[in-house]
Amino acid sequence: MRKLFAGLAMSLDGVVHNPSAWMQFDDEIGEIMAAGLARSDAVLLGTRTYSDFAELWPRYGTSSPMAAFLNQTPKYVVTHTLASLDWGPAHRVGGDLAAGVTALKAEAGQDIIVPGSPRLVASLMRERLLDELGLMIAPVVVGSGPRLFDEKLTGLGFTLVDSRALRSGVLSITYRPTER
Repeated sequence: MRKLFAGLAMSLDGVVHNPSAWMQFDDEIGEIMAAGLARSDAVLLGTRTYSDFAELWPRYGTSSPMAAFLNQTPKYVVTHTLASLDWGPAHRVGGDLAAGVTALKAEAGQDIIVPGSPRLVASLMRERLLDELGLMIAPVVVGSGPRLFDEKLTGLGFTLVDSRALRSGVLSITYRPTER
């Protein structure tokens, strides 16, 4: 069975919104992101992240490993509002989230990556569908904005799989959810 793993940038105070405004993406972060891409052959996105990425990434073609991966890899989009998925290859994950993602994980292939999409990641954690959570914690306090963990995400436990302090002060941390 394929694993589903998410990668998110987070500020020290837990904000996960618009990390390009407050986080420096350097070579070390690029290496970690490339390792995640190398183990994946599918992308799972929420509505907002898919829409944002569809505006951004096509203009880069295959100019970087991230652009090539996102533009060429099958995308599975959890959405009830988008009428069309023009940035392809893309497929709708409709209906029940748990059933749709469980079916996707049961298909043959490599792992599935969720880059960003914090609301979707929270839903996946609530449904116990996420196999790994990778966080890049930046040493900055943003102050306000959407956070990954809120009052709806209680009772979750995690086991540390990997951690690395980067030269920039960013902490790269990987967790596996555990039962509590």
